[in-house]
Amino acid sequence: MEPITKTAAVSIQAAGRRSRFSPADLIIHIVLILLTLMTILPFYNVILMSFSSTVAVSKQLVYLVPTVFDLSAYSYIFHEPRFLKALMVTVFVTGVGTAVNMLVTVTGAYVLSKSGFPGKKIVMGGIIFTMFFNGGLIPFYLTMKNFHLVNNLLVMVLPVAVNTFYMIICIAFFRTLPAGLEESAKIDGANDLQVLYKIVVPISMPMIATITLFYAVDRWNEWWLGVLFMQNVNLLPLQALLRELLTNYQQVLASITTSVRVQDSDLQPEMLKMAVLVVSTLPIACLYPFLQKYFAKGVMIGSIKG
Repeated sequence: MEPITKTAAVSIQAAGRRSRFSPADLIIHIVLILLTLMTILPFYNVILMSFSSTVAVSKQLVYLVPTVFDLSAYSYIFHEPRFLKALMVTVFVTGVGTAVNMLVTVTGAYVLSKSGFPGKKIVMGGIIFTMFFNGGLIPFYLTMKNFHLVNNLLVMVLPVAVNTFYMIICIAFFRTLPAGLEESAKIDGANDLQVLYKIVVPISMPMIATITLFYAVDRWNEWWLGVLFMQNVNLLPLQALLRELLTNYQQVLASITTSVRVQDSDLQPEMLKMAVLVVSTLPIACLYPFLQKYFAKGVMIGSIKG
């Protein structure tokens, strides 16, 4: 009778698992699928239009696949020196800026997470004050000018070296780490920097990877500081160039129609705009899968109180 009892128990458990999929779950799945499609389809349509021919785009014949495959927009972008210069500026700002962001944020948050840090409340008060108040645009511009950061790529790195909200998240995470780990490391002879980079950073990778992704997206999408401080058009970031392309449509149209190379390829501004959107979005989107395993854990920080 015992094998029969086990089989019946397994059947009951399987039936229980099947019955867990209630009508409410079905509705939730349908809603999530619709939301996913609403998120993906606009970007997919942009990709299709960037690869479609001028005739198909003008007649609105682009639906699920390109009717006539055309790479003239991408050919124009990657043969245009201004686009490549803007892309290199954005890559520099993203790489150097994210490294500076993480160095300042992690180091500062680790120090401020210590209860024995002298003047901690005053420093934290000053940091939180910047979340709600600032000096205004003109003092900010004059300060950057006095530091000789006009027409300098570092103006898109140094003024935004730390995000107060991300630093507070780091401080909250570091406070949850067991104090015994650091104490045992110091007993073995490690100093504070060794404790930070050999003990604290490795066990904080979910949080650090999540904050790194947030900072990288911020630096990649940086355009306002470029527009404000870059008088040399060759130092504009990619997003500033994209903004110029999308807002000054008539000027771009005139420049395209006077271009010999573009006249030969019959390129339309609409295709060019879609191609620029893909080129400016795809690289940072490719970064997400590499950080996804940390991202799922990192976004839960602070959401569960134990």
